[in-house]
Amino acid sequence: MSLTRRLAAALAVGTALLLGGCGYNDFQRLDEQTKAAWSEVLNQYQRRADLVPNLVATVKGEASFEQETLTRVIEARAKATSIQATPELINNPEAFAKFQQAQGELTSALSRLLVVSENYPTLKANQGFQDLRVQLEGTENRITVARNRYIKAVQEYNVLARQFPTNLTAMVFHYAVKPNLTVANEAQISAPPTVDFGKPAAPAASK
Repeated sequence: MSLTRRLAAALAVGTALLLGGCGYNDFQRLDEQTKAAWSEVLNQYQRRADLVPNLVATVKGEASFEQETLTRVIEARAKATSIQATPELINNPEAFAKFQQAQGELTSALSRLLVVSENYPTLKANQGFQDLRVQLEGTENRITVARNRYIKAVQEYNVLARQFPTNLTAMVFHYAVKPNLTVANEAQISAPPTVDFGKPAAPAASK
């Protein structure tokens, strides 16, 4: 082997050791882990959005149902689905915050709809509505699990991006800190809407 090739091989080995020691490989692994976790969050949000039209159509069959509550759900879904949810969204803090807020508003609107449905015995007795409610609550649980996994993945990535000496690698290779799912009412938004169907329904407000 010529001297040039030996030097090139030694340089390649040295570079590999240097990159491995400074966290480059960890950045690759955690970046992919974060993307995968975010994709699962998006999958569960889409699953929920797909349930809403059927839920709304079923509730509309209850003639006296609160129109304001129904309108809030419809508008919240429209707002949430209007934001293009791409993998690159996690690298744009401003767009990420807007997406997060929109999903939180949909969670709140759906939770309100389920609570109000307690006032309508015929709706509670509707098997189609009950099936959709179960699917929705299951999806909300999966959203919570997916969100928590994403939060953990981003925390691991961000620690690597901030701590020395791997923060130097982050600067050289442009591994920026990623925004996380942190909002003032995180606990409330993350919690699946629950309805106790064992309690007697309150009488619907007269019109």
